[in-house]
Amino acid sequence: MEKKLERKIQTSGLRLKNFSLFAVLIFSFVFVIGFDNAYGHGVGSETFPPVDLNGKLVTLEVSSSKSDPEASDDQQISISLIDFNSKITLRDVTFQIKSERGEQFLFEQEFKADNGFIVFNFVSEETDSIILEEENGGGLFGSLLGLESRMVHVKGPKLSEGGLYKLDVSVLTADGYSQKLDEPLVFNAGISIAQTSRHDFVDPNFGEQNIHVITYYDEISNFNYDSNSKEISFFMPFDWTQSNINQTSVVHEELVIPKTFGDLLVSGFTMHVNGVELSEDIVNIDDFFADGRIVHFIIYQKELQNIFDSKSNQNGMDFVITPNRDYPHLSSVTENGQFRILVSWEPENLKSNSNTKILFDVTDIFLKNKPVATNYEFSVTQDDRIIFEQSGVSTDSKDEHNIAEFFMPEDVSGIVNLNFRNLDNNSLAKTTIPIVIDRISINEEIILPNWIRNNAAWWSEEQIDDNTFIQGIEYMIKNKIISIPQTQQETSTSKEIPSWIRNNASWWADGQIDDKTFVQGLEFMIKAGILRV
Repeated sequence: MEKKLERKIQTSGLRLKNFSLFAVLIFSFVFVIGFDNAYGHGVGSETFPPVDLNGKLVTLEVSSSKSDPEASDDQQISISLIDFNSKITLRDVTFQIKSERGEQFLFEQEFKADNGFIVFNFVSEETDSIILEEENGGGLFGSLLGLESRMVHVKGPKLSEGGLYKLDVSVLTADGYSQKLDEPLVFNAGISIAQTSRHDFVDPNFGEQNIHVITYYDEISNFNYDSNSKEISFFMPFDWTQSNINQTSVVHEELVIPKTFGDLLVSGFTMHVNGVELSEDIVNIDDFFADGRIVHFIIYQKELQNIFDSKSNQNGMDFVITPNRDYPHLSSVTENGQFRILVSWEPENLKSNSNTKILFDVTDIFLKNKPVATNYEFSVTQDDRIIFEQSGVSTDSKDEHNIAEFFMPEDVSGIVNLNFRNLDNNSLAKTTIPIVIDRISINEEIILPNWIRNNAAWWSEEQIDDNTFIQGIEYMIKNKIISIPQTQQETSTSKEIPSWIRNNASWWADGQIDDKTFVQGLEFMIKAGILRV
């Protein structure tokens, strides 16, 4: 008996498409569901391959949506048992449903559905346990379909926040509550409800910034942004088993990046999962929003299989996302969605009080990003100050760039804006790209040339005095001969050096302690005001 049951466990197909709950129910009754568009484990909807039920083909549809996006954050999942040929839901269906959110068990219970479909409404409430409240009534779906819909409210902590909902669905009866199936039909579904997390930080060049991560699979954790490498990293649970990969058609992650964050307005990104570099085909950048850009990462089953076969660390998914250095341009789309602007500059690190060259291309999105000849107005501004202006007609050559050359004033540093306006004489064809003058670099690397060991040895042996040693260290830090992490400096009238620092210098000169430990002593002297840098 157990072997027969295992053979009837269904898994979903591999093609991706999104239906709302409303669409699923309407389509079920007006005969327009397309069953060839099946879904995979971990996406927003699943339509399972048809199976035999007493001589006719039936299929199960599971779909997610928001209850009422304007009124609440409640999330809904609908389950429908449908005749594959007539496209009509079966009547008098008994579902045995076990539900989990991520690793959290929610409930396991039988539910009767007179009209073959049932709706679960997930509500966030600070309860000690999961509460199920069943409701029968006309409501929206009943009024539209002339039927009473079955609603089950599932209440518990954070249930409205989305995530991966696992649903083990067994069909016990169909076409009559007395028609108990000899062998239940069993379907394993994994439905993802989009979950958004906001991550705030201070970038040394662009100030207060934030990145939103939208996950369509499971909750993320350990988010980090590295201002030096411009690297984004986070972790997400994932079951690295062959059976789960076979059921998972896609893992979809999104980054929402403000257009004020110039460092991430790049034209390409590279993603690694568990140290394995993924294909560039998984990345799609959507710039069609005035305030920000959305970067989509669509990891299909083939990529998941490659990660699995690599035998890398497979305790969940460690994501690392970096700007692709093969794409030197920043890019932005005009507010009317017609033009994409690609920008680069020379030199690579722009400085005040120096010559500056801005190179840009104007491409037409509707012509597959082909460079086009069109009127433009270009300016460089900082706050309300106009630093440079230029207007003209852009080149349509693929081999040449539009160029703006000017002198960056001495008193300009920090963020400046590259403004493109009135393209093709259209006031809505405009966009702004922020860039940095006099970029701030945070160098946490400790660099100590070996010859400095001689100074440390002489000082530890009192062959040179404290003042000479301090002046030597100050000189080398100021002139970047040695590099140590940024340290908050305090005011002090004392020049007395603690004895333990002299010991450190002796041990470091002899190789008994490492560079980091020695530098900790220098940091102490800076913080105490003994070293003035």
